[in-house]
Amino acid sequence: MFYFQNDYSEGCHDSILARLAATNLDQTPGYGTDAICQSAAARIRRACGRENLAVHFLVGGTQANLTVIAAALRPHQAAVGAVSAHINVHETGAVEATGHKVLPLPSADGKITAEQVRRTAESHLADPDGEHMAQPKLVYISHPTELGTLYTLEELRALSQVCREFGMYLFVDGARLGYGLTARGNDVTLPDLAQLCDVFYIGGTKCGALFGEAVVISNPQIARDFRYLIKQRGGMLAKGRLLGIQFDELFQENRYFTICQKANRQADRIRTVLAEKGIPCLVESTTNQIFPILPDEALAELGKEFVLSPWGRVDEKHQAVRICTSWATTEEAVEALCRALEKI
Repeated sequence: MFYFQNDYSEGCHDSILARLAATNLDQTPGYGTDAICQSAAARIRRACGRENLAVHFLVGGTQANLTVIAAALRPHQAAVGAVSAHINVHETGAVEATGHKVLPLPSADGKITAEQVRRTAESHLADPDGEHMAQPKLVYISHPTELGTLYTLEELRALSQVCREFGMYLFVDGARLGYGLTARGNDVTLPDLAQLCDVFYIGGTKCGALFGEAVVISNPQIARDFRYLIKQRGGMLAKGRLLGIQFDELFQENRYFTICQKANRQADRIRTVLAEKGIPCLVESTTNQIFPILPDEALAELGKEFVLSPWGRVDEKHQAVRICTSWATTEEAVEALCRALEKI
């Protein structure tokens, strides 16, 4: 079987595995205070073009999301995001469990607009009974989104501007950030994110690491006491150097971007076959996630050789599925899937 259902099925990049083995018996301070974590954080700051950023390493995306939001918001405040946002759909109410409501906005492509945020903020301010409702304070977006779509630099700037106008935070979930930054048509960079966002994170789990996300904070208000929140939320890994090693390796030799770009190229090969066959997609994307709409009988046939991720029924005879490549997807797997799609 060939697995295309996600981008975290494999272990980690060979350089990380070798470094973990080479340092296995080294003794270092715990909880991310070691020299390796400091080196990894310094590499990330250089890549972002700013030396005054706070960088913290957490184990996973849900943990990063709930810790950032808990650190940023007061008890009566809420996060605003697309209805399809990961924090709204796929985290079992983790953010709500911190005591903060998620306010979903309608979206067909996984993105939200500055105008939607403006209307949300203005509506709350204009409501004479506003204190009876959760106050929108943080805007949560993903780059790429849950549907593999990308924000343009212009859209990101507009969101940043409206957030600053209304005193709201802008938080970018970067679980698949490497795939977004190296996708065709993307014009957003790490320095852009560091300038325009209050906080974002660089995903490792889905981008070549065994596990781990690097939270990057530019706003001092969120950075203050952030390690207290990491500890309180169960995110302070005693063997913190395991996270540091992974990001120290990913941010050497442009590795993070090189391996993610490869995944996008593999996805492009599959997209080309879909286009040639006239197979429509739920949304158009240039990242490692593809959402073709396929007949049930074709999916049954593909299921004999490939594992894809169901995404939703379109009509009585067709379903949308997710095809996901990763940094480790092989040529053999892509060629096999392309051949199978050509037979539909």
